[in-house]
Amino acid sequence: FEIGRVEWLRNKGVSYKSMEESGIGLPIVNMNISYKKSARYDELLTIHTTFKSHSSVKIEFDCAIYNEANELLTTATFILVFVALKTGRPTAPPDYILEIFKSLE
Repeated sequence: FEIGRVEWLRNKGVSYKSMEESGIGLPIVNMNISYKKSARYDELLTIHTTFKSHSSVKIEFDCAIYNEANELLTTATFILVFVALKTGRPTAPPDYILEIFKSLE
């Protein structure tokens, strides 16, 4: 799920590493997972991460993981909060993230 979230940001032009280097983190505060089938070692998996919603400090995603036969293995919904890394307190998303939100509405 972490790979899906980081790649979703990267596809929007945002480097998670750069965001952290600027003092903003995005920890998961809630996650609901539903396991449908088992993945197997060395199996190629495909992760679909979809933006669901946002608020003043939170962002929510839906995620689905598929195996090589395109069988649904796992679904999840997760909520993350933008935090100032120095204080650990919730903070507003950076302007470049707000621009992404606007483009999705």
